[in-house]
Amino acid sequence: MKDLQKSLSTTGDVSKRNNIPSVELQEMIGVLLPFKKTFEAQSGLSLLLSPDLTILAITDSLLKEIYRSRREIVGGYLFDVFPDNPDAPQASATSNMKASMEKVLATGLPHKIDFQQYDIRDPENPASFIERYWSTITIPILNDDGSTAYILHETVNITEEVKAKQQLQESKEREQTAVAHAEQQRLRLKRLFDHAPAGLAIVEGPDLVFKEVNDTYQQLFPGREFLGLPLTEALPELLHHPAGDAVRKVYETGETYEGKEVLIPMVRYKDQPEDLYWNFINQAIYDPQGNISGILLFALDVTEFVEARRQVEKGSEAVQALNQELEERVKQRTKELQHAEAEADRQSKRLKDLFMHAPAAICILDGPELVYELVNPVYEQLFPGRTLLGKPILEVLPEIKDNPVYKHFREVYETGKTHEESELLIPFIRPEDGALENRYFRFIQQARCNEQEQIDGIIVFALEVTEQVAARKAVETSEQQLRLVTNALPVLIGYLDKEEKYRFANKAYEHWFPLKSEDLIGRYLRDIIGEEAYRNVKEYIEQGFAGQAVSFEARMPYRADFVKHIQTNYVPDLKDGVVQGFYTLVTDVTDQVLIREALEESEQKANIIAEKLAIANQSLKIANKELGNYNTELEQRVAERTAALLETNRLLKDQIEENKRAEDSLSKSHRQLQALTKHLQEMREEERKYIARELHDELGQSFTALKIDVALLLKKLKGGKIDQAFLSKELQSMMKTINGAITSVREIVATLRPAVLDNFGLLSEIESQAQDFQKRTSVAVDVITDLEYIPLEQETSIEVFRIIQESMTNIARHAAATFATITIDETAEGFNFTVADNGKGIKAENLSEIRTFGLLGMQERAERIGATLAIDTKPYSGTRITLEVPSTVTPQ
Repeated sequence: MKDLQKSLSTTGDVSKRNNIPSVELQEMIGVLLPFKKTFEAQSGLSLLLSPDLTILAITDSLLKEIYRSRREIVGGYLFDVFPDNPDAPQASATSNMKASMEKVLATGLPHKIDFQQYDIRDPENPASFIERYWSTITIPILNDDGSTAYILHETVNITEEVKAKQQLQESKEREQTAVAHAEQQRLRLKRLFDHAPAGLAIVEGPDLVFKEVNDTYQQLFPGREFLGLPLTEALPELLHHPAGDAVRKVYETGETYEGKEVLIPMVRYKDQPEDLYWNFINQAIYDPQGNISGILLFALDVTEFVEARRQVEKGSEAVQALNQELEERVKQRTKELQHAEAEADRQSKRLKDLFMHAPAAICILDGPELVYELVNPVYEQLFPGRTLLGKPILEVLPEIKDNPVYKHFREVYETGKTHEESELLIPFIRPEDGALENRYFRFIQQARCNEQEQIDGIIVFALEVTEQVAARKAVETSEQQLRLVTNALPVLIGYLDKEEKYRFANKAYEHWFPLKSEDLIGRYLRDIIGEEAYRNVKEYIEQGFAGQAVSFEARMPYRADFVKHIQTNYVPDLKDGVVQGFYTLVTDVTDQVLIREALEESEQKANIIAEKLAIANQSLKIANKELGNYNTELEQRVAERTAALLETNRLLKDQIEENKRAEDSLSKSHRQLQALTKHLQEMREEERKYIARELHDELGQSFTALKIDVALLLKKLKGGKIDQAFLSKELQSMMKTINGAITSVREIVATLRPAVLDNFGLLSEIESQAQDFQKRTSVAVDVITDLEYIPLEQETSIEVFRIIQESMTNIARHAAATFATITIDETAEGFNFTVADNGKGIKAENLSEIRTFGLLGMQERAERIGATLAIDTKPYSGTRITLEVPSTVTPQ
């Protein structure tokens, strides 16, 4: 024995030691105790045990690893010194280690455990445990008669590796969940993008190539191609226009650009450019690295609105100017009537001339019957086909009898007070078809007085504003649709004016504040979010009003029981260089911040533990000196343990009996495995029959039909007589048959492999299969759950799905049920899946057969993923199968 330490610590020398001649082995055992110090000083983490699992020696390295002293360890029974952690019963630490030791004693061969959770006591709090994971090998040291003299137990601390893998797995699960949520969010945003009431497009790269265009944007430029083309190639009108320069500037600077009522001549319906007015917003799009990758283009054609507004403004100015001029002339005329009748006649003629050539509609109504005395051409054009002069207004316009306009006529005539309307609805009959048509008018009704200052008529100044009202309502509708888009987003979107009052707030605010979004309008920000939260964002508000684009994160204690971490953007609203207010976009990042804080706290705790370990290491060095005094006592205990070998022989006999019982159990399991194999074979045969039947019934018939169609076409072609319409019809029929065959192939593939499970997760696949089962069997199926996603590993999800699929197959075959439910709940330990039906249930004498052929396969799948399966059934009371799956499982 030149190197006892090497012989005791190197796994590769086990077979050599087991083959040492008996004399050499006796010498090794004889020198074992003198070499105890050498054993203790080796770098490995090792224990030396007697066959009854008493600890004879322990290395210094292992003592440091478990924060214990040799006095506490040596001489104690292995599992008294290292008990189970009561808070981690699932680890089965002592039972697994006992099984390993017993196997070594029974076979005389080493046994290795690659992975085992075995927690150690916390030196600071003996009632608590520190989580630890180990990789171990147990090696027997044999006497020359083949019996075990000692047991060498070596271990490696793999805790950091295991925790790193766990963190990686948790990260993958979080990533999978995030990807599923992101995909749902992407689909929602895609629907919003495609159906937005305004034109939306996305251009990417320095050439500003069109990548996405919604239907509204395409309709703005009918017949043009966009996708894959650079901006100036798809819209050459922007090549030298400032609007094109604005797009390129956004790509270079990232600053959002907004244009209102910008004139851009475009070729749209004709060969010649049209003067079109646009409202547009160009906003930069960033990639994950924060670089500008493209631009979101928002465009709205406001040509009709601009032209209508300008017409209204022009008409309004003309009427006001005309009214002012008329008032001046009436005053002048009144004064001059006192001096000369001739001058009055001249003024009257001039007034009539002015009336007849005015750009606004003017008429004079005479007497209490309001008879048309004077009507200018513009007024006559309002009512084509009607004779006006000399007739009462109700005879000419009977539609106004019950309209407020006639009531105002009577009030002006009776009181002399001028009445003005900016937008009054008056339905009139169309001369073409006699249908009522809604028309809107802006007018002034002013009393006319005679020389005695008595009212003898009414002067009317009118302007039809039907087109302007329609244009305004169209703009209001567009604004309403835009609000619908913002209300659908999970981000809080608002607008604050210079007084820090809300002028806009989407529906997302209602989830945070006990107010309707419309009730926020006009209220101060400080009053809504609270004084403390307001102080946290005050400096950013000042930056926003200074015209700066602001992006920040902040902790917002809105209420005592409602605290949020937010990521916020303020976008200034600049008009002519003056800040009118700013837009706010608030995103909830509470979960991300809490996770980050938890990681920081964990890192701080790790540093504290490292400091404590350093102190404990120093204490262990001191204790090591004291342990030298106990060597003699250790040798005596070894001698006493030798006598205990007789007791070990008795235990071996008990072990033989236990092995016999295990063989009986193994035989029973073998029979069950045979039955399960037969059941699986029958299931495979059924799948083969299903595929063969589908191939024969669906694809066989489709190909036969195609063969007949092709033969017919070949015959027609050989004859040289084939009609173009007949050929087109036959080809369309063949294409329909081919599409049907493709659909059949996809359905067969979907039956063999759940595609929805791979792409959208376990919950979506269960819902899809429930719908398909209901269609195939006419058994109503209801999936009951509050969950949106089930974060299980791929292998675990497949096994869970197959168990539920087998349960539903049993319902279809045996239950004679009319209704079934699949209930999914999340618990503290994981997830519960319950499949229940209202069928005839299972009799007690048939339950064993069901367990053998049906439930056994499901049980095997459950055990493979560490889950538990239970069946509850009574005759004529239905059947309930419950599967409990832990949240973090590793398939066996």
